[in-house]
Amino acid sequence: MKKTTLISVIVCFAALLFTTTSCNNAPKKQNSTELEGSISISGAFAMYPLTVKWVEEFTKIHPKVKIDVSAGGAGKGMTDVLNGLVDVAMFSREIVQAETDKGAWYIAVAKDAVLPTINTENPVYKAIMERGLKKQEFTDIFLTEKIKNWKQLVTNSSAKKINVYTRSDACGAGEMFAKYMGKKQEDLKGIGVFGDPGMSDAVKKDKFGLGYNNVIYAYDPKTKKNYDGISVIPLDLNENGKIDSSENFYANLDNLMLAIKEDRFPSPPARNLYFVTKGKTENVIVLEFFKWVLAEGQKYIHEAGYVTLNDAKLKTETEKLNK
Repeated sequence: MKKTTLISVIVCFAALLFTTTSCNNAPKKQNSTELEGSISISGAFAMYPLTVKWVEEFTKIHPKVKIDVSAGGAGKGMTDVLNGLVDVAMFSREIVQAETDKGAWYIAVAKDAVLPTINTENPVYKAIMERGLKKQEFTDIFLTEKIKNWKQLVTNSSAKKINVYTRSDACGAGEMFAKYMGKKQEDLKGIGVFGDPGMSDAVKKDKFGLGYNNVIYAYDPKTKKNYDGISVIPLDLNENGKIDSSENFYANLDNLMLAIKEDRFPSPPARNLYFVTKGKTENVIVLEFFKWVLAEGQKYIHEAGYVTLNDAKLKTETEKLNK
């Protein structure tokens, strides 16, 4: 073999070896649409059932994504996210300036309301359902304590003490119910109980109990009726001492949700529900989850017992997310 030919063969073989080796060592191209990793969410009891449903459906589409969700109250969620302990907070009241100053960035994702609740075994239950309660009466029960017994509400009843329950944890429900009466959560009087489940259990077990709950803890989303042992006290909005047909939208969950969506139920205690991050997140999983929630995820809201955002609000929140 000629010298020049041998050199050519060696050069070609070396080039082939280099090319093969380089290709084998190159990182494999990943499917750009495939999400993989984990994020964490904590916060409002009000949002917990809906968020769990969203996570369940989202992770069916993205099986390599793991999302941990825990409820501990809106206040805990905000503290956790601002301190970097979780990626996302579930938040059930308006975000205040002090929170945005610390970096809170948020999008609205759904609506619900806080509802006053009563034990269905209460001797005055039927009368309360017919007359409802005025805002001032709630104020005199939960704030000034001028109303202390059931006889002050229903004159031909016994003077049994009203056992008032309030939330012991910093929460959106307490804040929004207090805001309905022009005050803050810390102004509410009563026996402190932790969380929405704690509140509903306390009222169910106390014939003379009175409290407040987020919609999903007062109504069963499957039956659309109140859970056994508990019912919602109608708001006497026109304060004429009775619940008129225009104020009577509590018979089932569908009627109530429609009243909230059409603003026939007052806000507060109706309110938007939010996801919060510290600064606008750059986490790809969080961003994709938020985008999905504002699009495909909206179809699960009614089924889960919540109220969808109107089209204008959805457009605003989607634009905010895409900026």
